[in-house]
Amino acid sequence: MLPPGDGSRGSLLRREGLRRNHISEWRKTDEILNAQGSGTGKFVKQPKRSVERIENDRLIARNKKLEAELARTRLALEVTGKAHALLELLAESADTEVLPRTSSWSSDRVDGRGVLS
Repeated sequence: MLPPGDGSRGSLLRREGLRRNHISEWRKTDEILNAQGSGTGKFVKQPKRSVERIENDRLIARNKKLEAELARTRLALEVTGKAHALLELLAESADTEVLPRTSSWSSDRVDGRGVLS
């Protein structure tokens, strides 16, 4: 605990991005909990997470990210497969069907080289 008249208390609060009203609210909350019998009567620092817990949390987050990436990849693969099947179907129908001529030019006006006469 820093002494009240020391300037290091203010610099600590500024460095940590805290305001005095934060501390006041924490104290009020602690007093209320203490009056109800569930408080500690003093501020208790949260225990540090173990190395295993930190690693577990990191792996869980990585797993979620990889699962989302896998879902996107599967969807892309499914779309690609459907596009491939459609292209194969179109290629097969183009091989078997004779498309009607859509040109309005008469064949007697075009010589064998495709040039108008």
